Amino acid sequence: MDQNTDIFHIMHTMRAMRRLKPDPVPDHLVKKVLEAGIAAPNGGNSQRWRFLVIKDLEIKRRVQIWYKKGFEEIVVPRHAEHEPPEGPAREKHARELKAIKYLTDHYHEAPVWIAACLNDGKTPTRSTPGSIYPAVQNMLLACRALGLGATLTARHLAYEKEVEHILGLPDGYHPYAIIPIGWPMGKFGPTRRAPLEDVVFLDKWGSSWSVL
Repeated sequence: MDQNTDIFHIMHTMRAMRRLKPDPVPDHLVKKVLEAGIAAPNGGNSQRWRFLVIKDLEIKRRVQIWYKKGFEEIVVPRHAEHEPPEGPAREKHARELKAIKYLTDHYHEAPVWIAACLNDGKTPTRSTPGSIYPAVQNMLLACRALGLGATLTARHLAYEKEVEHILGLPDGYHPYAIIPIGWPMGKFGPTRRAPLEDVVFLDKWGSSWSVL
């Protein structure tokens, strides 16, 4: 099977790509990404989602101000509270923070953003995001399959009202995620996750699940 169409290969090599080239992304590829998004499951097939494609640099600059504010007021203090791990993990931690800082500084330069919005009703519950995040995941997978870099960003939610105003969203709609999309500067590669034995239980919480 072609690795470019093997869903398991795509899933296991879909890193968060935070360094993106400013080069344009063709509209026909953006359309494929959006078509993948609306193929996702959602509560009652109500399809209360809306997807705002953003290319306007001025709009992106205005949102980037709040995104950077979140880095300074949320991300930096959070990292300062915890001592970095020792050994190779310390280097990985430093690289990741550097990549986050890069995206923060160059957020507005990503050629295309997709704001995944949802009308979440008068009384949103814990299940409400289940009607938008599957679409976000589909779009991320589609980007990876097309060779595009992307990552899920939600730091803007700390300043939700300000960002909604900039994006011109109508009442009731909220941007649960913004996906910056562009051609990646780096390479796709295997994701790093904890082994199944550490996160999967059998029948009872804490009961180990043995991998055959």
